[in-house]
Order: sequence, then C-alpha cells, then structure tokens
Amino acid sequence: MDFFWPTVHLLKPTLMAIAIVLTVFVVIDTILYKRDSAFRPPIDPTPDSPLRLHGKINFVLIGIVIAAIGVIVHQLWIMWVGGGVIGGVGLGLGYISPVSTLVKWFPDRRGMATGMAIMGFGGGAMIGAPLANLLMTYFRTPTSVGVWETFLVLAAVYFVFMMGGAFLYRVPDSALRATTRTPTIQDSVHYHDAIKAKQFWLIWAVLCLNVSAGIGVIGMASPMLQEIFGASAAVAAGFTGLISLFNIGGRFFWASLSDHIGRKATYATFFLLGIALYASAPSLARAGSQAAFVLAICVIVSMYGGGFATIPAYLADTFGTQYVGAIHGRLLTAWSTAGIIGPVLVNYIREAQIAAGVPRQQVYDFTMYILAGLLVLGFVANALVAPLSERWFGKAEPRTPDPRSPIPDPNRAPAFGMRAALAWTVVGVPLAWGTWVTVAQAVVLFTGGR
Repeated sequence: MDFFWPTVHLLKPTLMAIAIVLTVFVVIDTILYKRDSAFRPPIDPTPDSPLRLHGKINFVLIGIVIAAIGVIVHQLWIMWVGGGVIGGVGLGLGYISPVSTLVKWFPDRRGMATGMAIMGFGGGAMIGAPLANLLMTYFRTPTSVGVWETFLVLAAVYFVFMMGGAFLYRVPDSALRATTRTPTIQDSVHYHDAIKAKQFWLIWAVLCLNVSAGIGVIGMASPMLQEIFGASAAVAAGFTGLISLFNIGGRFFWASLSDHIGRKATYATFFLLGIALYASAPSLARAGSQAAFVLAICVIVSMYGGGFATIPAYLADTFGTQYVGAIHGRLLTAWSTAGIIGPVLVNYIREAQIAAGVPRQQVYDFTMYILAGLLVLGFVANALVAPLSERWFGKAEPRTPDPRSPIPDPNRAPAFGMRAALAWTVVGVPLAWGTWVTVAQAVVLFTGGR
C-alpha cells in the first residue's frame, strides 16, 4: 500500500483530506494487527495457510480497487473506505505473518529476522512510488492523470506477487528447529499479563517517542529542503526517495546490529545520536551545508526505521517468544498514537512560527529542538526498562510435541535450491530497480543542485 500515498497527492485534495485517509489507514491497521495476533493459537502457532493469506490479500486488493472507483467518480470518501478502511484491514491482518515466521527461521538472530520482515514492509515506497509514476505517465491523457488505471494495474501486479509469496510460506522443519534452543514454559509471559507490567508501557513509550520524532521529520523533509535551501521540486523529490532508502536500510542494519549489542543499547544509540543530530540540524541549515543537512536527516530516518524493526526482538527478549505476536499487536497502538502526535506537533509549531513572523528559513529550528526533547524522554524510558521478575513467568501453555513431526536429522543442512534462487530473484530485481531509481534521483543533492 506504500504506492498509494504518492498517487493520492496527484488528485490535489486538501492536506486534511490526505491526513484523514492516512490516519484511518494507520488506526484500522493497528486495530486489526492487534486482533489477528491476539486470536492466533497460543501454542507454537504456525504461519498462515495459503487460503487464509488469500483472504487477507483480497482485503488489500479490494481496497485498492475501491479507491480506484473513488477516483473515477471523484468521491474522496470512497477512497477513505477503500484505501483507509479496507486496505487497513488487509494490511493489519497480514502484517504479523512475515514477522512471526522469520523469527522461527532465525531464533538466534531475532533482530535480523524482524529487520528482514519489516524492511520488506517499508520497501514498498521505494518500488511502488517510481512504478506508480511510470504507470501514471503511461496512462495520462488530456482528461485524466491516470491514477485509477494505475491503481488497477498495481492491484493485479500485487496480487501475483503476494499470492506467490503466500504459497511459499513455510516454517523450519523439526530438523532445523532441533538445532536451536526452544523456549520453555518459564520463558514466556502471557499477553494478558504483559500489559500489566511497567516494562510494557516503558517500551510503549520508547516506540511512541522514537516514531513521533521520526515521522515528524519525514512529514516535513521535502518542504524543509525547499524553504531552507531553496531546492527545486525535483531535488526535493530526490530527497524524499533518499529518505525512503535510508528508512529501509536502517530497518535491517539497526535490527541486525541489535543482535550483537543488545536491544536496549540499540535504542540508547537511537536516542543519544538522534538528540545530537536533531539539535545540530538548525546549525547545519544556517551554515548552508545542504549535503551535511541531508545526511543528518537520512541518519535520523534510518533510526526511525530501525526502531520499528528492533521492537519485536526487544519484546521477545523481555517477555519471551511464545506470545510476542499478540504483545506486539498491543504495542503498535504506540504507532497510531505517534502518527497523530508527530505530524500535529510539527505542523502546529510550524504554523505558529510563521504566524509570529519568523522567516521561513528558520521556522523549523524550534521544531527540531522540540523533537530532540521527545528523544530525551525516550532515552529515560529506555533506561528504566529492567528485566521482569520471575513472578511474571510460568503462565504460558505447555508445548506438546507434534506426533506428525519426523525424527530430526542433526546432520541435515539447509540447501539453497532453484526455488530459493528464483524467490530471491523475484524480490531482488524490483528492489534493485527501485534502489537505482532512488539513487539516480538523489545524486543531484550532492552535486550542488537546486
């Protein structure tokens, strides 16, 4: 659904209308994510069957088609229903599956596993946005900008890719699982009890504050570059693409790094480095250093993405793996809260600064200092996260062996066959194309372009 937002902007609705679609989408997505994770079987859950995933995929595709109908009949409320409600239902129901499945494949590299899944979740913007632009250019006529045709074509393309992925879903067989440590009953906290622990709410605050600051910067990145440095629309578009690249790369890099330095240390890095970068951004702007300013914002956005990717592993370390999906679903209410706090805070401060007569080149200085203050609060919340006492553990349902499981072969090694090579090609080629387009657009940022 990441391609949806660039195409919505071409319809030229008001900012409030776009905000309504986005807010409805995020809230519905969060609610349905929580619903799907909470009602999964609690005992060693398996990933979705192809038929179950087919239903979730249909929600997303139907939402896109309804949004296209809204464009055809020029009714924005239909887009709210299609892209916001129904699309949010599909994404919220299906989002947990890749995360929970990859954690099973890499139990000793939880950060890397969740980083891979959530990197894919964020990768749609880098592939979908340039693809949508190409399709809209192709379908554009004197009487149409080509948006509804683009929606329908992308719905068909996404159907093929998502159904292919759904039918390839697998968990590691017992031979692979037997080579790693499996959590026991005492390792997990029940999701009903997790929300009663202060650690849950401290981690909730950590995610909310990190995302509030990050999403605030993402929302004002393009106008910042245009108003501070006088950049052209093309350069601002390249900046937006570069941000997307760092957002995706940060999800994998920081989450993988957390496997080595720990989740708490990773978030401490987010907050300390983020405070320094947010506080220095106004000075970089006043110095006229566009390249340094762009790099600072890109690193900030990488930590925003890394915060998303690291949080499931942080929860698994704190509460155990058995109910991490259900706990993660509840924690994502922090995302929907941040989706309101960040943009509202940034826009309110910006408008107040403009109304007070502050030059447009300086209206973001105070905003950056406020966002740095949010990170200070996040650092304190992260520092207060402590291991749970033993009284919280031991309430997880016992796991019984599956009688259908074959006898594990400890000498068996996973093989990289033709099917795996084909799957990586199908994923890698579009990602490489999206990366190339993004880098090509962003080169002008470092060559003195305006």
